[in-house]
Amino acid sequence: MTGETHPGGHALPGPAKLCPSAQPDMQAATVLGVVEGSPDAPRLSYLVDKLPVSDDVLAMAGSVKPTEVFRFAARCDERGCRHFDGANCQLATRIATMLDPVVDALPPCTIRPTCRWHAQEGRAACLRCPQVVTETATPSERYRAAAIG
Repeated sequence: MTGETHPGGHALPGPAKLCPSAQPDMQAATVLGVVEGSPDAPRLSYLVDKLPVSDDVLAMAGSVKPTEVFRFAARCDERGCRHFDGANCQLATRIATMLDPVVDALPPCTIRPTCRWHAQEGRAACLRCPQVVTETATPSERYRAAAIG
């Protein structure tokens, strides 16, 4: 079935999956949200509408890396990504199993219908997603282990 959720599954049918932890220079990247909170407890504030990455958007980061201010989504690079094992995103698996949930309800998300993490790990990934930031100066040991593997 197209778009079916397969927590922990292998084959993910349907349209191309999007990575919710992409780099801004990836093809057709969009801003998923803005990083808020504190350095010790960052939280993603999800955008209501898709915002394509542009030079103007990246300039809003000022003197810091855009990945410190924004989270980006783009087509999952699959075999071009170190987290992809040929069938699944191991980053999604580690996030869903190693980090504690930070919200009780699914956060508003513009990419959930095609999100690789959601398709693969279901609700467990979504409840942990707001704490995931691409660049952080003070990651906990658990966070570092989930990110690096």
